[in-house]
Amino acid sequence: MRDNDVVWHPGAISRTEWERRNRHQSAIVWFTGLSGSGKSTLACAVEEQLHDGGYRTCILDGDNLRHGLCADLGFSDAARHENIRRAGEVAKLFVDTGTIVLAAFISPFERDRRQVRALVPDGDFFEVYCKCPIDICEERDVKGLFWRARQGQIQDFTGISAPYEEPVAPTLTLRTDQHGIRASAESVIAMLHAGGVLRPRQEA
Repeated sequence: MRDNDVVWHPGAISRTEWERRNRHQSAIVWFTGLSGSGKSTLACAVEEQLHDGGYRTCILDGDNLRHGLCADLGFSDAARHENIRRAGEVAKLFVDTGTIVLAAFISPFERDRRQVRALVPDGDFFEVYCKCPIDICEERDVKGLFWRARQGQIQDFTGISAPYEEPVAPTLTLRTDQHGIRASAESVIAMLHAGGVLRPRQEA
């Protein structure tokens, strides 16, 4: 088959109809930062608050995707790029069903995060930088990954033997070493309100 033989087949329900049914807009909230910076924990805390408010959500976690969809990928620059490309495409599919996607990925390269941002219309992508000093991340590392990376037992480990490019203009920067999970989650919720994703829920 040729590329032009593959044609996008639209669903029967449009994104607008899904959003009307869900009574909120869809979006991607992309949590980025070093391992141990609190991305996954924060994404779960935000999901709990949104769930309590009746919002439709989905968490995409970097480790979880590497158990299935991205199990064939390593940690080279090329593999990391493909990992984020796949995650972005999955996030876009959920956005098209009116879902608020909470994506927690180290995603160390600015170009890869820009590529995900470009998948959805302006205003649908919120980059949350979980900023945390590497020494604090190491203190939180119950798996011993940082220690193993420093011993050379893990190659291409972000922050030790592989680079992390800080976001140039994130929507929100959270010092997760200075603020607790609850306060950080409330900051994310406030960001979504300000961005027009969360609005007073009205009867359809």
